[in-house]
Amino acid sequence: MKEFVISEAKTETAVLVGLITSQQDEAKTKEYLDELEFLATTAGARTVRRFTQRVGGPSSVTYVGSGKLQEIREYIKLCEDMDDPVGMVIFDDELTAKQLRNIEKELQVKILDRTSLIIDIFAMRAQTAEAKAQVELAQHRYMLPRLQRLWTHLERQGGGSGSGGGKGSVGRRGPGETQLEMDRRIILHRITLLKQRLQEIDQQKTTQRKNRGRLIRVALVGYTNVGKSTLMNLLSKSDVFAENKLFATLDTTVRKMTIDNLPFLLADTVGFIRKLPSDLVESFKSTLDEVREADLLVHVVDISHPDFEEQIRVVEQTLSDLGCADKPSMIVFNKIDAYTWTPQDEDDLMPATRENVSLDELRQTWMARMHDDCIFISARERDNIDSLRALLYNKVRQLHVQKYPYNDFLYEVDEP
Repeated sequence: MKEFVISEAKTETAVLVGLITSQQDEAKTKEYLDELEFLATTAGARTVRRFTQRVGGPSSVTYVGSGKLQEIREYIKLCEDMDDPVGMVIFDDELTAKQLRNIEKELQVKILDRTSLIIDIFAMRAQTAEAKAQVELAQHRYMLPRLQRLWTHLERQGGGSGSGGGKGSVGRRGPGETQLEMDRRIILHRITLLKQRLQEIDQQKTTQRKNRGRLIRVALVGYTNVGKSTLMNLLSKSDVFAENKLFATLDTTVRKMTIDNLPFLLADTVGFIRKLPSDLVESFKSTLDEVREADLLVHVVDISHPDFEEQIRVVEQTLSDLGCADKPSMIVFNKIDAYTWTPQDEDDLMPATRENVSLDELRQTWMARMHDDCIFISARERDNIDSLRALLYNKVRQLHVQKYPYNDFLYEVDEP
């Protein structure tokens, strides 16, 4: 069931489609499409064109209006005539089965939405048995309500509503519908098996967590591609895979580390993203248990990203959805080495934007707001890492005293 998987070995060309609405202005749509292009690049595709349309909301039939769909079709035909065919069209929102069916019929190329693209990337990144099972579960959950469009050609062949195919006929079912029901049963059975398998793995991990000893648990959380794995490697001297692509890390990695004879556990978790598919959140709940059971959340933020405050809100909302909003937390503003800004003209009376604010101004603003619950670093250049270690030591020590008031720091525990 890997209908939408993009091969990393073959670079396909992609067209992106997004909407400008009253809830999502042109600037926000551009940011979303920038991220969608990064997702496409991560999956191995090359973006050649973007299409946007200003509407009140998505069409329930074809997502965009008929005129815009015609414009996209004409562009695809032009590319074919120039011997540079478009491999896929990617839409920035999750499409319904009806929308997928109608768009495919009109454009005659592979159609992806943001959800299927993210699931594809997860499928490419999954390494462990747990991650592979989680991704497969998400794939089946995504595919289940969309099965019908896969069998429309059989329904056309067999009539789908009896041998006569008449409008009022309710006789024998056509082969498409029969195959549809069969596939639905197969997928539902597979979903049940995957849930059981993941439950077994979760029980094993729960036992492992209980055997980790009386240690404070710290979890690195944050938006995807903010540098969590790089920071994990730096702090724990481990070799977690880190790459400048989205979702480089899927499997939670836990390492024991010690600062000034104070041992604790540090976990690197999967990154969050805007419009994170609910099927993935549901499938990866066992992975996110490290977040739920953490004593301290270290929220890593890419301060160089022009929309980092929106990313902070996305992560905070996701943590709230996981029931972790009230956990002790701190913010680590990473990538200060990549921060850029342009001083605002003295005659400019418009409010300063992110591009017009210096790093020092941001630092003062956030430090005044959060005091010692935030710090500015560069994991790549190792700037201010000693201060981060000192801050982590103080916070972990405080939590340790609260949780294990009669327990000495100096003892041996097994590696997680």
